[in-house]
Amino acid sequence: MPTQLNERRGGSRASLRAKEEKAMFTKEWSVPAILTVFLLSVCGLIAYFTWSLMPPTKAAEDHIGGAFNLIDDRGQPVTAQALKGHPSLIYFGYTHCPDVCPTTLFEMAGWLKTLGPEADKLKAYFFSVDPQRDTPEVMHKYTGNFTDRIIGVTGDPTEMQKAIKDWRIYAKKVPSPDGDYTMDHTASVLLVDADGSLRGLIAYGEDKDVALQKIRNLLK
Repeated sequence: MPTQLNERRGGSRASLRAKEEKAMFTKEWSVPAILTVFLLSVCGLIAYFTWSLMPPTKAAEDHIGGAFNLIDDRGQPVTAQALKGHPSLIYFGYTHCPDVCPTTLFEMAGWLKTLGPEADKLKAYFFSVDPQRDTPEVMHKYTGNFTDRIIGVTGDPTEMQKAIKDWRIYAKKVPSPDGDYTMDHTASVLLVDADGSLRGLIAYGEDKDVALQKIRNLLK
C-alpha cells in the first residue's frame, strides 16, 4: 500500500511537473512560433504573387500553344500552321458576348486601320470559346460587323477546347436564370510572332497608344 501510494504521489508530482513544463513551453514558444509561421506564410505569398505577375520568359512562352484542327468562318480548315510566317493577333471570345468581345473586336479593327500598310503582314483571329453556337456562318457575319481583316475560327467542341487549354485561356460556361448561358473568358488579345509563339498580351481596355506600340514591336 505505501509503495502504491508513493507511486501515485510520484506520478502526481511527475504529472504536475509535465503540466508546468508544458505551460512554460506554451508561454515561451507558442507566440514566437506562430509569428514565425505567419511571417513565412506571408513571405511565401509575396514570392508567389511576385512570380505570377512577372511577364513570361521566352522559354515559358514557347510552351504556350499547340497543334489544332479547326475551321475558319468560310468553312476552310485551320491548323497551327496558319500562325506561322507572319505575326498574329488572337482573341478568344464568342458572338453572344454582350460587351467585352464587341468592344475588343472594335478596338482590333481600329488598330489595324491606324497601322495601315504597317499591318499588311499582320493577321488577326477571333477564336470562339462557344463553338456550340458559333458556327462558321455565324462567325463570318459577326466579324464582318467590324472588319474583313479579322478571321473567325471555330470547330469541333473537343478540338476547340484543346486549343483553349493549349493557349492557357480561361473559359467557363455560366448558366443564366432564363435557361440560357454566357461565357466567362480571358479578355486579353494575344500577340503571336511569326513562329507561332506567344510574345505578349494586350489587356482589355489598354490604352490605344500602348497597344499600338506593342503591335509595332511585334512587327519588327
